[in-house]
Amino acid sequence: MMEYFCFMNEKVLKTLEYNKILNQLSEYACSPEAKKRCLALRPITDKAQIEQLQLQTKDALSRLFRCGNLSFSGVHSVNDSLKRLEIGASLSAAELLSICSLLEAAKRVKAFSRSEKEEVPDDSLTGFFTEIEPLTPLYDEIKRCILAEDEIADDASSTLRSIRRSMRGMNDRIRAQMNNMINNSTTRSYLQDAVITMRDGRYCLPVKSEYKSQVSGMVHDQSATGSTLFIEPMAIIKLNNEIRELEIQEQKEIEAVLASLSNQTAPHIEELQMDMALLAQLDFIFAKAALSHQYRCTAPIFNDKGYINI
Repeated sequence: MMEYFCFMNEKVLKTLEYNKILNQLSEYACSPEAKKRCLALRPITDKAQIEQLQLQTKDALSRLFRCGNLSFSGVHSVNDSLKRLEIGASLSAAELLSICSLLEAAKRVKAFSRSEKEEVPDDSLTGFFTEIEPLTPLYDEIKRCILAEDEIADDASSTLRSIRRSMRGMNDRIRAQMNNMINNSTTRSYLQDAVITMRDGRYCLPVKSEYKSQVSGMVHDQSATGSTLFIEPMAIIKLNNEIRELEIQEQKEIEAVLASLSNQTAPHIEELQMDMALLAQLDFIFAKAALSHQYRCTAPIFNDKGYINI
């Protein structure tokens, strides 16, 4: 974070309601880090530094006028995940999606810098935009494999696709067999409802308690009143066991997919750290530009002679 030499004490700043301005400024920032920088902003006395910061605000405002609004949504810290990668740990789906979100923001901000309709000279912000690394291949791979925090795509690996195909086939076989039982008039008379239910991840039938002995199988649960028993029919126990084995294989393969994505992310720790810093800095600068635009501010001309001309 840029440090500012404060020439006014906190009491003076409070009297001037300086913090109210900072609070307004922070509302224009998206990322937590940029908001923190906004709230930590203090007056400075170095003329060259002041002019450089004013120039950045001016250039950001010019870019907003030329190219429209720029969103920094998705910019957040992934430092904890990067530290885990440094020690060789595998990241969770949520952590990888968080990195993907950061890269999506990097991609959007980078594209904004290239959206000029005509050639314009470099400005004080060009270096920030140039150094951003969207890491598009990594971003695309994470997006391809992870659909949501709790959903890995079938095509994340050929093994996972094969396992899930087997699971769907096994589920179809179980349901077909249990539907045949439900459709049997004798069996149906034993049931509380003609439906297939799940208990402890096993397919069961809701059997009236008085007919327990008529339906061979394993009891997994009962209703609150005790009038219904949820029985896994003996005929499908083997199939249910096979489903559970496939579920274990599926989980192992998901872990392998996440490990592979983590290994692909690990070589880019430095680029990700740089992206976080650059995006937070740009978010901070463009927040100042947005506030300036809101109040139609103009850049003052500074001097080191100690006079003010209003």
